[in-house]
Amino acid sequence: MFVNQWLPRLSGVLIAWAFTALISSPVLASSVLLQTPLGDVEIELFDQETPQTVANFLEYVNSGDYASTFIHRSMPGFIIQGGGYTFIDGAVGQVPTNPPVVNEPGISNLRGTVAMAKQPGNPDSATSQWFINLADNSENLDGQNGGFTVFGQVSAEDMDVVDAIAALRVWNASALFTDLPLIDYPGSGDINDEYLVMTDIEEIDDFPINPGLNDAWFNPETSGQGFLISVFPEIESMFLAWFTFDTERPDPSVDAFLGDPGHRWLTAQGDYSGNKAVLKIFVTEGGIFDSGTPVPEARQDGSMTVEFSDCTAGTVSYDIPSVGRQGVIPIERIVPDNVPLCEALASPPEE
Repeated sequence: MFVNQWLPRLSGVLIAWAFTALISSPVLASSVLLQTPLGDVEIELFDQETPQTVANFLEYVNSGDYASTFIHRSMPGFIIQGGGYTFIDGAVGQVPTNPPVVNEPGISNLRGTVAMAKQPGNPDSATSQWFINLADNSENLDGQNGGFTVFGQVSAEDMDVVDAIAALRVWNASALFTDLPLIDYPGSGDINDEYLVMTDIEEIDDFPINPGLNDAWFNPETSGQGFLISVFPEIESMFLAWFTFDTERPDPSVDAFLGDPGHRWLTAQGDYSGNKAVLKIFVTEGGIFDSGTPVPEARQDGSMTVEFSDCTAGTVSYDIPSVGRQGVIPIERIVPDNVPLCEALASPPEE
């Protein structure tokens, strides 16, 4: 049985604005390092194909929830599974879970791919637990329970570490851990972290935010959500404007409140480090387009995280409490001609 969870899905299309067609970004972008007693495993993530699943997974990674976890299930020739349980100070605990993430199937469960585990009969139940496919499991897993979402790929050179874990003897330690891989366990006595395949996961942050990202960006999954981004390296700060476009012209007497037809944009500002910016959202209310009355007012309302995988793609994660809206939006650059500047600024200077 696979156990996992779900993250709030962005609901609805907010807007449309004119944009130029963009060449799709590389499928692989962000990467993480799975640390184990038998060696480290680099996993490349499918940011563009499974943006919400990747964002969900990285939330656990960057919050430290995967520290002191262990591989709790091994089925040689099938999968190894982790991300569900911790072992701290001699006691087993559970990884605290966020809301489940919506299923994003489509990539096959082939050898070396990483997928989310979930509860039987519930496609949208994945939370913290993940598994690595040891073989081609596409026939079994691609269609089962809505399809298991593959969101990453183990680098080819690190599959020997995965295979070494899968080669460990498996023990029936309890009703909860019937397929537990252990390292040199003598067969009796307490099971401690010396015998467990302890794990931690860290994001490999090798892309720096830089002024070459200053551009217009859009959500390729809809007919348009527009973002203008400005990076200020002197103070390591970012400004973002999120534009919307009304599908129907509002009545001239209607004030523009967030979520209403007359609302057209919000802004966000904050600091960045590495490839991630954490911004405060400011909502503008009360204005009518191209009119001075009533005077619009801005107030802080929620937060936003902007994360770039490279010079052409990233994600915008947002939480706006006043309207109960949370979501993860994939973004792509509108003008590919600006990419060389970004790549030059992102590359370390030659010695």
